[in-house]
This record gives sequence, C-alpha cells and structure tokens, in this order.
Amino acid sequence: MKLHMHPASITSRPVRLLIAEKGLDVDEEVVDLFTGAHHQEPYVSFNPNRLVPVLEDGDLKLTESSAILKYLADKFDMAEYPKDLKARAKVNEIMDWFNSNFYRDWGYNLCYPQLFPHHVRPSEEGQRIAVEWGRDRSKFWMQVLNDYWLGDGRPWLAGSSPTIADYFAGSIVALGDMVRFDFSAYPNVAAWLANVKAMPHWGEVSAALDGFAASLSDKDFVAA
Repeated sequence: MKLHMHPASITSRPVRLLIAEKGLDVDEEVVDLFTGAHHQEPYVSFNPNRLVPVLEDGDLKLTESSAILKYLADKFDMAEYPKDLKARAKVNEIMDWFNSNFYRDWGYNLCYPQLFPHHVRPSEEGQRIAVEWGRDRSKFWMQVLNDYWLGDGRPWLAGSSPTIADYFAGSIVALGDMVRFDFSAYPNVAAWLANVKAMPHWGEVSAALDGFAASLSDKDFVAA
C-alpha cells in the first residue's frame, strides 16, 4: 500500500496517525503542496481533486480521509471501527457530522482563510465576513461538540475507547492550535482533545504542522 500525502496536511494527519498507531506497512509518497505539485502532472491526472491524501492498495484508489480510515480499519479488522451495527452507525454519524457541519465553518471559514494564501478571499471585506462568519458558527458547533457529543464526560467520541472518529475529528479540531483558539470555554472538548494528543505517535505525525504553526507566531488571528 502507498499513501500519497503531505506531512503538513490536516487531512493527511488522521490517516498517518492511524497507520503509525497500528504499525501498518504503508509506504508514503510526499506530494509537495508548497510547490504546487498537487496542481501539476502527473498528480492532476492521478487525482483530479488536486487534494491529499490518496491511498493506493493494488487496483484500489481512495481519495477521502474518512473513507481511507474506514477501509484500513476494515481491512485490518480494527476494534476502532466496531462491527456491531449500532456502534458502527454512531461512529459513522459522528464522522459525517464533522465533515458536513463542523469542518465546513471551522476549517474553510475560520482557520484556512487565515492560514493559507490560496484560501484568502479576493477582497478585504470578503475575508473579514468569511472569518467572522466562521468564528461565530464555530462557537456554535464547538458548543454542540462540548455539550452533546461529549456532554456526559466520555473520554472518546463514541464511548469508552477510541475509534476512527477520534482520529478523524481530533486532527480537525487540533487545527485550532494553529490559530491559537482558546479551548478553555469548552472543557469537555479540551479533555477529549488531550486524550487524542496523548496517543504515542501524535507528536511525530504532527511535527510538520507544529513547525508551520511556530512560523506564524507573530501573526494575529481571529479566533473564538
């Protein structure tokens, strides 16, 4: 198997973390996002979405982090993706919620426009409106995460043990560290995220992102 990825990619991180934590034999091929390799051949033909990660396993090619996590968990019979129908449905629900609701405002309105030049809106007013919208909506989603998904004090999103939902969501929520988001108003989220970050391989998998965040230490961010 081969994972096409970039070590500073938010969406590559959950897959790389699962691979590292489970000791899977997966080769990595870096797609250099900073030189625009994902917008050049041969990658454009390989993945017209021009995004990472992509997993290759023989004649199978998968392009979405959520799908890759589910595939790997099934292929290697991991407890992190339960076989019980109802337990699996809850994991799927949480991952869909993050993808369809939380990530939209958190990533693409609040964080990414402040971090990556290609996400900056074409006018100052457009940028301001996008980021302020993302800030306000992220507060709402963060409160839902704190009070509903984690409101009973559970250590992991789907119960007492980690699932691929935690890998997926933890990598997304930790994006807030890069814009210096204050998690203290959301104690259940902060405690859960600390559990994710305590995974043995979190530090090595997140090293490139941590380095990028450090390079932005002088930048002011709008954050809830």
